[in-house]
Amino acid sequence: MQNVNVFGEALKTCSNTPLTGYFRDGCCNTDATDYGSHTVCAIVTDDFLEFSAQMGNDLTTPMPLYEFEGLKAGDRWCLCASRWLEAYRAGKAPFVDLEATNEQSLKLIPMEILLKYALKKDEKPSSE
Repeated sequence: MQNVNVFGEALKTCSNTPLTGYFRDGCCNTDATDYGSHTVCAIVTDDFLEFSAQMGNDLTTPMPLYEFEGLKAGDRWCLCASRWLEAYRAGKAPFVDLEATNEQSLKLIPMEILLKYALKKDEKPSSE
C-alpha cells in the first residue's frame, strides 16, 4: 500500500527524534497489521500527555526495553487516530502536521476537524 498524506501527496516525516511511527521509520506509515492505526502526526502537549495517561496510555515514562525515552510537550508522535479523536472530544487534542498525517486517519477523523488543528508551516505550538 502506498502511504500518502491527507492531501493525497507523499507522506512527510513526522519525527526521527524521538523516532516515531508504527514501523519506527519516522513516518506515520500503516498497514493491515497496525490495529491502532498510528496515522496522526501530532505535536503533543502537556494537556494531551496527561489525558493519554489518564486513559491508560502513559507516553511520558521511558521504556528502555523498547528504546523509548518518553515524550514531552513539543515532541512529534504518530498517534492512533482513535486516541486523537478521543482527545478531541475531551477538548485535549494536540495540533497536527497534516503533511505528515496519513490519509488513513480520514477513516475516523473528518478533514474539517483536522484542519482546525493543523499546524501552519514554521509555526510553533504552545506547550500548554
